[in-house]
Amino acid sequence: PSAPRASRSESESHRHGHGANDGGRPSTTAAASTASAAPATTATTSSSSSSGAAAGDADVLIEFHDVYKAFGDNAILQGASFQIRRGEAVGIIGASGTGKSTTLRIAAGLLAPDSGEVSIMGHKRTGLLSDQTDDEHLRVGMVFQNAALFDSLTVGENVGFLLYEHSQLPPEDIERIVEDSLSKVGLRGVQKLFPNELSGGMKKRVALARAVVCDENDNSERVIMYDEPTAGLDPVASTVVEDLMRSLHYDSLSASMATLDPSYESDTEGHPGHHHHHGAANGGGGGNGAPPPPLPRITGRLSGISSYVVVTHQHSTIRRAVDRLIFLHEGKVAWQGTVEEYDTTDEPVVAQFRAGSLDGPIAYL
Repeated sequence: PSAPRASRSESESHRHGHGANDGGRPSTTAAASTASAAPATTATTSSSSSSGAAAGDADVLIEFHDVYKAFGDNAILQGASFQIRRGEAVGIIGASGTGKSTTLRIAAGLLAPDSGEVSIMGHKRTGLLSDQTDDEHLRVGMVFQNAALFDSLTVGENVGFLLYEHSQLPPEDIERIVEDSLSKVGLRGVQKLFPNELSGGMKKRVALARAVVCDENDNSERVIMYDEPTAGLDPVASTVVEDLMRSLHYDSLSASMATLDPSYESDTEGHPGHHHHHGAANGGGGGNGAPPPPLPRITGRLSGISSYVVVTHQHSTIRRAVDRLIFLHEGKVAWQGTVEEYDTTDEPVVAQFRAGSLDGPIAYL
């Protein structure tokens, strides 16, 4: 069978940075996007020249250095600088309109910064994702807030879209990979359904499945960007999505680390467990519903999902799905730290955000 084709209107919507189900309206942070982007994009990024800090540290996968971005007279990013390292689960938080989603789109190559540098694995990226070549072995995937599924395609065709379009795999192999990916997010037997037959939470999980699906012959490292993955979901559905994000990352790292070092073991629940060589113990989620603990620092190139980044306003997502936080305020990184440090810092913007207070440096109109 031939590759599935989205309708012309859906394809145009995605090409201009809109979701498939948002009536063609651009999101507030992607209205100026000129990238050619498939849903949950996982195309390879590339580079042209080495960057400063990242070039000397092989574990830095993505680095922003003094990045600026404006839409017309509206300055969004005003000198943002940070790093995403191998093995991390990072949350980007801050008040509305501070450039969180714009940051994800720039990292994914769907937007280009006006100035500053974005480095991928130690090399400066020039242009958009569509301008890059296939020599850097880092794929940056994007999961959009509204799931961005093609309404005219089945669930299976949505999940396997990029493989149908860009891989040389036979259809039967793609169908098997799609089935496995859907199984990982707890969705079995839904391949023939259409998006309008799914609940909001199921659509989010389909988007997760599409973000992690890949050609089995592709050993590239991947970083997944989640834009408000639990927005609009009830608390229980949010917990399901948050824990899936964790488990997909853990499963990918476990498999990759076991390949690199046969002495590495995972626990019985599939979470990274005891590593005999380094003596690092990491328990699973346990029986109390708590998320699994963070991994020890990981070095060396991996395959699969090396790291992920989440934009969120949800405190449950902060608690369950990430280990480190980047706080954006007025277009810059105002604070960075662990989730534990987030709870105790007296940094004014963070303390105000954490408390939900109207008093403080964050102005609400």
